[in-house]
Amino acid sequence: MYFLPIYILILGFTIVIDYFAGIYIAQSAGKKRKRWLVFSLAGNISVLAFFKYYNFLNDNLTGLLGLVNQENPVPYLHILLPVGLSFHTFQAMSYTIEVYRGNQEPEKHFGIYALYVMFYPQLVAGPIERPQHILHQFHEEKFFNYDRVAEGLRLMLWGFIKKLVVADRLAIYTDAVYGNYAHHSGYSMIIATFFFIFQIYCDFSAYSDIAIGSAKVMGYELMTNFRRPFCAKSVQEVWQRWHISLTTWFRDYLYFPLGGSKKGKLIQLRNMLIVFAISGLWHGAGWTFVIWGLLNGVVLVVEQILSPALKTMHRFLGPLQHVVRIFFTISIFVLMGVFFRSPNIEQAWTMLHKMLTLQPGSLFKGEPPSSFGYFVFALVLLLTVEYVQEFYPGIQIIRSKNIVVRYTGYVLLLTILLMVGVFNGGQFIYFQF
Repeated sequence: MYFLPIYILILGFTIVIDYFAGIYIAQSAGKKRKRWLVFSLAGNISVLAFFKYYNFLNDNLTGLLGLVNQENPVPYLHILLPVGLSFHTFQAMSYTIEVYRGNQEPEKHFGIYALYVMFYPQLVAGPIERPQHILHQFHEEKFFNYDRVAEGLRLMLWGFIKKLVVADRLAIYTDAVYGNYAHHSGYSMIIATFFFIFQIYCDFSAYSDIAIGSAKVMGYELMTNFRRPFCAKSVQEVWQRWHISLTTWFRDYLYFPLGGSKKGKLIQLRNMLIVFAISGLWHGAGWTFVIWGLLNGVVLVVEQILSPALKTMHRFLGPLQHVVRIFFTISIFVLMGVFFRSPNIEQAWTMLHKMLTLQPGSLFKGEPPSSFGYFVFALVLLLTVEYVQEFYPGIQIIRSKNIVVRYTGYVLLLTILLMVGVFNGGQFIYFQF
């Protein structure tokens, strides 16, 4: 609404459709129930398809017609993508699907159902909630609780650190390299892509931390969305820790309905590829996102096929296996990330070629960053905290029972936030303010 006030009608349209669809699904039987579900899903998907994929599909149609020397009669539209459309569309669809499956009673209170879709902490960037987890909380009376408020504020503080200190710092170097990739060496591209993977992780997980924290302050519990994915020892494990609300959404509403792993190994591998291809398209309307999704699917398929051999190799590595597996997992994820970050396939292939052939050159050729030390500090801070949380959970600073230790931690984090944080425009990863 900040950009186009009339866009509130998009939310209003889907809220009205899904509110009545949920009621009629519960009241109906047989094929009529399914028709109401299809009506609801079609309404949500059509809105998402129009705003997010219309011009992408139109561009591809233009390319296909161009192969036979024909012009595309369908006009190109200048559409502003509503912020968070993919997130609240998936959350709305989960409601009618769960009502259809009998796992959720339809919400009779229109205002509370609208709140389920528009709950401000997680409206823009998730986590994508399920109705069984959050709807009943809107009916409960909330009371002030000091411990809950303190925990929520701690989560928000760590979210701001990850966003403003880590993600936005790493973005400076990443944007410089990807924005002028023709003049950079393979080494600088490796570093930039490595930075980017941590940048996007900190961007998204920070939004989730702030959302979960702000909801907790008000007395609401949202689901965990990230769980230290760079401590994972395989790409499959990464996806069990990364954007959990999305991966479980695709698992429950696409992978399982396709047959999951119940119809044989080949069908299971096919289903994994389908899910990750669609997941890639969900992240962005472009072939680079589809390729990125398919690459993740292919890697998971390879991990499944080579699982016995990999287990033998892990035993051979002995005590070093954890470090080696984490290193290779991050390396594979970084290489695939080139397609996620590149605006087109040509740039992605060029950068991959330079990275894999280690073309020489300066790390800062083109636009030299003036504060590379800040980038390294931000990344070391993140990795130190996350690895301590993963492998040494007993070590506590800002949750310490010792008030001196706890407030020393607060002061230190706030000082880092103010001294190293980036506070200029263009903070949101999807668009520039």
